[in-house]
Amino acid sequence: MMVDHGLRLAGLWMAWLLVMLYHVELGLMPLFHGLPVEIKSHVPPARLPAVFMAMLIYFLLPLLALLLTIHALSAPQSWSNSAGWRSAQFWFSVVYTISNAMHLIADIRIPDSRSDQVLLMVVLTALGLLINREAWLWSRG
Repeated sequence: MMVDHGLRLAGLWMAWLLVMLYHVELGLMPLFHGLPVEIKSHVPPARLPAVFMAMLIYFLLPLLALLLTIHALSAPQSWSNSAGWRSAQFWFSVVYTISNAMHLIADIRIPDSRSDQVLLMVVLTALGLLINREAWLWSRG
């Protein structure tokens, strides 16, 4: 039986994006119960637009990876299915897994961290490792 690693990769990227959205949603959930969500920040207010833009880009790049994977699957002879793009997808996923692992460690070290957020970061990191595996296998296929 032949395994379609590209299809698995697309599904994993979709799951990662959904969990990432829920991570943000869950972080804002206290607002609906009249509780503050503000954290102590060392970022000057003038730099916040740059922080927000970086967060947007951080979310949009995996979306682009998902779309390129779907493009490669739907058009196997296209540029998006080349060995170089598949390899780039693997290395891109490694960078994201490392950043998720760092965020998980930071969440664990925060004295008043919420267990639900830590659990979601564990799930994001685990999904990242699965994405790494499938991207590696897809790049070798």
